[in-house]
Amino acid sequence: MSAIFNFQSLLTVILLLICTCAYIRALAPSLLDKNKTGFLGIFWKCARIGERKSPYVAVCCIIMAFTILFSE
Repeated sequence: MSAIFNFQSLLTVILLLICTCAYIRALAPSLLDKNKTGFLGIFWKCARIGERKSPYVAVCCIIMAFTILFSE
């Protein structure tokens, strides 16, 4: 099933996107900082969410890992 129609998969994809964008911005800030608007601005916004809400994102990643590991 596609990640769009399965809520747990959609949340997993969003969390991975946020974590990946924050990691890329930490390594090479110029890649995401030059595209703050438009379609590529989504990645900059995800990086900002990952930086500013990092404790909450980390808790969500841990919870999602446990639900994936121990779900039927």
